[in-house]
Amino acid sequence: MALSDGVFAIAITLLVLDIHVPQGLDSDGFHQALGDVVPNLGAYAISFAVLAGFWRDHRAIFHRVRLVDADVIGLTVLGLGLAALLPFPTALVSEYGDESTSVVIYSAAVTSLGAVHLALAAVVARRPWLHGDAQPLRNEFLYAVDLGTMVAVFLVTIPLALVVGPAAMWWWLVLVPIKVWLGRKGDAAPR
Repeated sequence: MALSDGVFAIAITLLVLDIHVPQGLDSDGFHQALGDVVPNLGAYAISFAVLAGFWRDHRAIFHRVRLVDADVIGLTVLGLGLAALLPFPTALVSEYGDESTSVVIYSAAVTSLGAVHLALAAVVARRPWLHGDAQPLRNEFLYAVDLGTMVAVFLVTIPLALVVGPAAMWWWLVLVPIKVWLGRKGDAAPR
């Protein structure tokens, strides 16, 4: 878990490195530069939420894991590699958010990370010898629906961005009510 925690922490830290205002600006330049930072802050906020959610999910998956096999290790390493990569597409979206290609690359990265987490959760859930009698932290079905919905939304964004352009990012907002609803269901559901 220490390696996973470290990778997520570093990836989240790298997100903020693109946010800066140059030194030595006059008042007008300062205000212009501050305005130019707003897209970076938006991209940071989205990616911070995405990475924090995947970190939380990763910890929940491994909460019950007592043994690992080659599939778990392979999926974990792949997921950590994708998490570490997320600052790059975040920088693309913050600097070139008006380009469809940036939205496609970001959506593909989040889709891939989500698919790997979904596969990892399925492997752990279907191999009882990996977790013994340990109970999951939350309802596994609702977790799969939650993660599957996120993967689907970002996957749909890819062709949508090719058709309607960068405005396809607004499609991501559909996740807000879905995640709130699933969170409430998860709080009420038995594990």
